[in-house]
Amino acid sequence: MDLFNDDKKKKKGSGFTIISGDSTSGHKGFGQGVLSLNNISPVIVDLAEKEAYVDMGAMHARSEVEKRIKFSPNRDEVPNGKLYWLVWVTIEHIEGGPAYVGVTGCEMVIDAESRRGYKSLPEHVNNMDKALKRRIIVDKMDQESKTILGNFLKNFDQDIWNRSSVELKEQLLGE
Repeated sequence: MDLFNDDKKKKKGSGFTIISGDSTSGHKGFGQGVLSLNNISPVIVDLAEKEAYVDMGAMHARSEVEKRIKFSPNRDEVPNGKLYWLVWVTIEHIEGGPAYVGVTGCEMVIDAESRRGYKSLPEHVNNMDKALKRRIIVDKMDQESKTILGNFLKNFDQDIWNRSSVELKEQLLGE
């Protein structure tokens, strides 16, 4: 991060955390059995801009769109908000290489002008857990958001997309 860069443009994430090395290597199994977030990446789907991008800040509720926003669990408090989807994407190594194995979507509504937003923090945490457990949960997402996400995942790495489940491809792009 360049501290002296005054450019206020939204910075895009550089990409997924694909597959890390063995988390127990070099220290005889210390930490075995501990939940690892090495294979999960947060993808933001911006419906208004019709784009999706990885924003690793979302791992700690600090994505670019979440910064400087006061969140409420009441959606009615953000009547003029812009819809975003925070999608947890888990990539694991299966036979033949990495694949998208867990994908779960969580709604966020943000009014940047009033610095107010809506999200359900328990839903975000629970969906992260479900993505880690290889679940596909995108049924609350509208079809346009699913298509944006599906195209992003497919274009990010065609081979990873090809190895992914039929269920994921059908739910996102109807393939």
